[in-house]
Parts: sequence; structure tokens; C-alpha cells
Amino acid sequence: MTIANEHVLPEFQKYLAKLNKAQEHLKNELANVRAGRANPGILDKITVDYWGTPTKLRDMANITVPEARMLLIAPYDQSALKSVTKAIQESDIGINPTDDGKIIRLVFPQLNEERRKDLVKTVKKTVEDSKIVLRNERREIVEAIKKFKKDSLVTEDEVVLYEKEVQKELDKAVENLDKLFKSKEKEILEI
Repeated sequence: MTIANEHVLPEFQKYLAKLNKAQEHLKNELANVRAGRANPGILDKITVDYWGTPTKLRDMANITVPEARMLLIAPYDQSALKSVTKAIQESDIGINPTDDGKIIRLVFPQLNEERRKDLVKTVKKTVEDSKIVLRNERREIVEAIKKFKKDSLVTEDEVVLYEKEVQKELDKAVENLDKLFKSKEKEILEI
């Protein structure tokens, strides 16, 4: 990193943190996209009313993937089985759980080609929205750097150098988003 200015460095570090946060957010969003394959990440947002306390499902059950299109959920406390089943039914994952009194099965249906293409479009839009967030972050730090120039805290040469560094980091982040998209697209289109 070539940024050494005491005024710009904290802003640049905030910028890097925001880029990382946007990338992590996209990873989490993509993990929740159902691609016809069993993905335990789809259950991350589900909370269960466990003895009057909202508890994350992943914290109160063992979740395994025995087959490509099935999740098995085994609550640590068997008395919570009905609560877990109810929480899954009330969630927006669109899969009905079946329980045999000990474990819960979630079977993911095979997606047809049209649904796969729609999912890819949705994922692409989500990725594009993330890119917009990244570009907005770039715009904000460039404005901050120009304000430092106006306040005579940085030189014109430093402004050019810092803007190049900001753009370089943005390019890396966008490249990561594109890799995430390609990976998810491949997962969705795979039969």
C-alpha cells in the first residue's frame, strides 16, 4: 500500500473495510440462493423459539448433507423437534420439512431449466447491486481525498497516486465479485 498520509490513511482503511464487508455480504446472499442442491447456508437465518428464547437453528442442531439434494437436521434436544419443524415451515426457504420423530429431512427439488435461468438473472442483479455499492464507496473516498487537497493536506501528485490506489483496490474487489458470480452461476446451471 502506497498511502502514507496521516489524513488519508484512516479513510483508506475504512474504504478497504467497506469493500470487504460488501464482498462478505454478497457471499452470504449467494449462499442463501437455492440452486437445487442442498446447502446448509440456507438455514442460517432461521431462528427457532426454543423454550421462549429465539435461537439460531444452526446453534441447536447438527446439520448434515447426506446427498446432493438433501439436508438432515438432528436437534441436540429431541424435545425441540416440533419447534424446529415449525420454524422451517414458517421460513421463506420454500421447502417443506419431514420429520420421523428423531430427525428432519429437507429434500430440495430438481430445478427446471427456466427456473435455473431466472436464478442466474437474480444472482447477476444481486452482484450488479454489490458493484454499485463498491463504486459508491470509491466515489466517497475520492471526494474525501479531493477535500484533503482543497484543505492543503495532500499534494496534487498524492491525489493522483491515492486515486490510482483506490481504483486498484476497487478493481480487485470487482474481480472477486465476478468470481463469486461465475461460481454461483456454474452451481445453478449444473444439472
